Amino acid sequence: MIKVPRVLDRAGIDRLIGLLSGRGFTVLGPTVRNGAIVVDEIGGTDDLPVGVGDEQAPGSYRLVERLDDALFGYVVGPASPKVMLHPPEVVLWSGSRADGSFEADERPAPPRYAFFGVRPCELAAVAIQDKVFLGNGRRDPVYGSRRDGSFFVVVNCVEPGGTCFCDSMGTGPRAESGYDVALTEVMAGGRHYFLAESGSEDGSAVLEEAGGRDATEAEVAEVGALLSVAAGKMGRELQMEGLKEVLAAALESPHWDEVAERCLTCANCTLVCPTCFCATVEDVTDLAGTEAQRVRRWDSCFNEEFSYIHGGPLRPSPYARYRQWLTHKLGTWQDQFGTPGCVGCGRCITWCPVGIDITVEAAAIRAKEVAGV
Repeated sequence: MIKVPRVLDRAGIDRLIGLLSGRGFTVLGPTVRNGAIVVDEIGGTDDLPVGVGDEQAPGSYRLVERLDDALFGYVVGPASPKVMLHPPEVVLWSGSRADGSFEADERPAPPRYAFFGVRPCELAAVAIQDKVFLGNGRRDPVYGSRRDGSFFVVVNCVEPGGTCFCDSMGTGPRAESGYDVALTEVMAGGRHYFLAESGSEDGSAVLEEAGGRDATEAEVAEVGALLSVAAGKMGRELQMEGLKEVLAAALESPHWDEVAERCLTCANCTLVCPTCFCATVEDVTDLAGTEAQRVRRWDSCFNEEFSYIHGGPLRPSPYARYRQWLTHKLGTWQDQFGTPGCVGCGRCITWCPVGIDITVEAAAIRAKEVAGV
C-alpha cells in the first residue's frame, strides 16, 4: 500500500474518477441540481460543484458563488450515501400469480457504488449504519448487497459550515478510517492541488494508476495545519460527556414542552440525517390480484402512526416524538450500537423549517438538569 501521500491536480482527479468507472463502479458524487448539492452519477470534475460554496444556518441553506475553482468548496447537501445504501423506497419482494400460486420474481443485483467526495462525517455515518444493518450477527440483504464491494473517496473538510459540529463528535474534519482514498483540497498562494492518501489496498492501486507525485513534507504539514484550523472553526459544539445520563434523567423536563411549541413534526430532520434508519413495510397487490409486492419505505419517529399499536399511538404528541428522537439519537443509541447516532453533520439544524438546533436543545436540557429546574 502507498505510504507516502500523493499530490494530484484536477486532471488527476479526472483520472481517478475514470479509473473507478473503468473498474465497473457506478461513480456517485456531489453535483448541483435544483439549488442544492445532491448525490448523482458523475463522469468527471465538470460534473462537480466547481466554484460553488454554501451558506448554512438554522433553517437556512443556499448556494453561493465562490471566487475560485474549488471542486469541494461546500460542506454537505441534503443527501448522503444513505440514499443509495438504504434507499427511501425499495421492493423487498415481488411475485406473480401462476398456476394458482405466486412465483417470486428475480430481483436485479444493485450496481457497485464508488462514493466520490463524501465527507468524514458521512463516512462515520456509514460505519454507524453498518452496525445497524450488518451488526449483531444479522444482515439486512438490501443494505448488504449495496454496501458489499463499495469504494469510498472521502474529502477532508478545510472549511466547516455554520451548522457543523463534527469535531465534537470525533467524526471530522479529517477522516481517520473507513476510506479507500482520502483527498484534501488545498488552495493557497496561487497553488491548487489535492493531497491524496490511500486507506486500503484497492485505494492504493487506484492511486498508483492515477499518477501524480509524492507529496513533500511541507505539503503534508500544510494539510495538517489546514485541518487543525478547521477543527477550531466549527459553527456549533455539542458536549457529549455525560449527556446520555442527563437525557435519561430529564424525561419529564419542562423543556420538551418548549421544543414542542416550535416543532412541526415534519420529519425533515430524520429524512436528511445520514444515520436514521426507521422504515415501514407494506404489502400491495394490483386490482386483479395477479401481481404482488412487499415494499419498504422510510418512516420516522416524528410520524404519529409510527408508534401505533392496538389502541392508538404510543407517542401522540410532538412533545413525546421530539423527546424520543433526541434521547435515542444522543442517548439510548449508545446502548444499542455502542456509539451515538449523531455524526455532527448539522443537516437536522439546516433543514429544520423552524431552525431547531440539536446542540442548543441538548445544552438547554443539561443546564436545566444541573440547575434542578
